[in-house]
Amino acid sequence: MAPNYDYGMMIGMLIVIFLASFVTADPELLQDVCVADLASDVKLNGFSCKTNISADDFFFAGLTKPGLTNNTFGATVTPASVQQITGLNTLGVSMACIDYAPGGLNPPHTHPRATEIVFVLEGELDVGFITTENKLFSKTIKTGEIFTFPRGLIHFQINNGKVPAAVIAGFNSQFPGTQRVANALFASSPTVEDVVLTKAFQVGTKLVEKVKSRLAPKK
Repeated sequence: MAPNYDYGMMIGMLIVIFLASFVTADPELLQDVCVADLASDVKLNGFSCKTNISADDFFFAGLTKPGLTNNTFGATVTPASVQQITGLNTLGVSMACIDYAPGGLNPPHTHPRATEIVFVLEGELDVGFITTENKLFSKTIKTGEIFTFPRGLIHFQINNGKVPAAVIAGFNSQFPGTQRVANALFASSPTVEDVVLTKAFQVGTKLVEKVKSRLAPKK
């Protein structure tokens, strides 16, 4: 049974948003609000503004319940970006909640458009990021503690404990983007040639094909 959050710890969300808003990755806004029109055919760097807006455009209830973790990695990310809260358009911030089963992993990935800061709601996690000089910075963080992942660098979180864990993440972008390293290399469309992957990872074709088959999108 999924645990209920200690909502007293949700004060961490305020800290996360406050810190993330100091350095805005997105362009400065030129008007009070610009609620995203996700249905518009107009393509630009961001989303066009819709005319009829309401308080609901600035509201999202998707983080009130823990996410399901009965998947391959034992972790689930519930985003709260401009795609869920259209009122975030041009405001330069977004959030997510990440739930981890015991042993759950948020696989190595990057956010090309944002720095990430996480606040641990419950449990304990081993986290880390890798610089462009291939230096690993890792730490164990627990309830009430914070860790930061610099923009664009590969990072991960894993729950090596015996109880579930959860974090609130803040981003200094309305739409940080996520690129999982393994999926980008082994499950792209069209796929990366085997010769590239066998040489890059110094492994045989059979192993490359095996990884590709396991990461291929489910049909």
